[in-house]
Amino acid sequence: MKLHPHDVEKIASLTLEHYNLRAEDFREGTRDHDVSQNIAALLSHIEGEPPFTILDFGCGPGRDLKVFAALGHVAIGLDGAERFASMARTDTGCDVWQQDFLKLDLPDGRFDGVFANASLFHVPSQELPRVLRQLQATLKPGGVLFSSNPRGANEEGWNRGRYGAYHDLQTWRRVMSGAGFVELDHYYRPAGLPREQQPWLASVWRRPVS
Repeated sequence: MKLHPHDVEKIASLTLEHYNLRAEDFREGTRDHDVSQNIAALLSHIEGEPPFTILDFGCGPGRDLKVFAALGHVAIGLDGAERFASMARTDTGCDVWQQDFLKLDLPDGRFDGVFANASLFHVPSQELPRVLRQLQATLKPGGVLFSSNPRGANEEGWNRGRYGAYHDLQTWRRVMSGAGFVELDHYYRPAGLPREQQPWLASVWRRPVS
């Protein structure tokens, strides 16, 4: 079913409101999450010599943004939630852009890598191709996008106050390839568990050089 523009606007505003109202609880609840595997997956596929310019897309309170900066990279955060953007600026000292995922204003060819950890699943399926093309355009040619999303059977809708779209690998590949990305790697998380206990699908993609 095609979403009306008013519905898309409501999805964004209510999801952001959910995070703004729970920003401190979210920061405390995710502070110790170990996503070093995901950070390494992005950085290992970026070609050239560091430091790299990294966009942390959906940076939240800034946990991973701080890691990229500590590793010596030029790290810029982006989040739609006002409170998350403020927290991330304060906690990291990095530049953080407050932008709704559905109303992006990104520079062309700026970034070596985009780190989209637990963020792109909030984009409704009908809007996802457009958003992915915008992310591809903000990468330098040959740049790399990492994504990690809760996987599912291609259902989407409201889940405890947040809108989410839960894709399987085949659908995610189709959407990413349709936006012009080339797959480099994918894996399921947490590592070392049976597949039914791995709710996260992680994948790494390159913007072609030409």
